[in-house]
Amino acid sequence: MPATRLSAAASILLAVAVGTLLVGCSASVSTGKSTPKLSADKLATTVSEKLAATTGQPKPDITCPEDLTGKVGTTTRCKLTASDGSTLGVTVTVSSVDGDNINFGIEADTTPSPAAS
Repeated sequence: MPATRLSAAASILLAVAVGTLLVGCSASVSTGKSTPKLSADKLATTVSEKLAATTGQPKPDITCPEDLTGKVGTTTRCKLTASDGSTLGVTVTVSSVDGDNINFGIEADTTPSPAAS
């Protein structure tokens, strides 16, 4: 029976998904504002750094479509894009807010989407 080989991108996506789900990645960010809000760019950077630290892989390319408001239960969907163009959804959920610190969990989808043709 031939062995199934995964592309490097699929391997990275799988490592990110498995590592995130098994470890329960989370982050805390201080915004310095009276109404805590984390910009989409800062959120993407923080998610990328946390996923890299959790999986031991290089920082993935993450984009987030909106700012994250510091209200418990608020969620947003970010997207991890691999070098081959395949993508993986990443859900960010605010778990607590302490002053201007927003604490959130990160959970990657288990199945990547193939690159657009």
